[in-house]
Amino acid sequence: MQRIVVLISGRGSNMEAIVQRCADEGWPAQVVAVLANRPDAAGLRFAAARGIASAVVDHKACASREAFDAALANAIDGHAPDLVVLAGFMRILGAAFVTRYAGRMLNIHPSLLPAYPGLHTHRRALADGVRIHGCTVHFVTADLDYGPIVVQGAVPVQPDDDEDRLAARVLAVEHRVLPAAVRAFCEGRLAIAAGRVRVAGETPADDALLVPSFGG
Repeated sequence: MQRIVVLISGRGSNMEAIVQRCADEGWPAQVVAVLANRPDAAGLRFAAARGIASAVVDHKACASREAFDAALANAIDGHAPDLVVLAGFMRILGAAFVTRYAGRMLNIHPSLLPAYPGLHTHRRALADGVRIHGCTVHFVTADLDYGPIVVQGAVPVQPDDDEDRLAARVLAVEHRVLPAAVRAFCEGRLAIAAGRVRVAGETPADDALLVPSFGG
């Protein structure tokens, strides 16, 4: 049974999607803990209601970024995870922290990387007039929003889109691709070779705007 620790900063809707899909689909895995860097993170209430261990490692209470990374790693390691998932976790993690969990830490980013790393991805996409936008699940490396890509989900940008409408449609796709990637990891179907991720059992999408299906 694979042990998953999920890191959040806010409402935790991607974390909820992972917990729900894990239960509904009978993954060989369990979300054993949800950790947040903010005491007011709404996702902590969901975790508590589901009987999932939860805790806060408040970055504001730490004297430095290195101290926060050390405190967070200590909290994570207390649950002996096989996989760490950044699900809307809004803190930049240091190189030593990332190295500690190399090959077993996934992140969801709201753009089609390598386009639009960092913040305000939907605003930037609209400003550039792109026709296709979306999200990316990738293994975490020391470089911000960069690492071997597991899966991407794309949505068309509509002529009347604003930032909120586009964000909502991308989030709906995030709720599909992140659980699929986590399940594939837990089933041992992800392999990194030469900086690229190979997914056993992946089938190509029938349409460029559909999410690739390998979640089972």
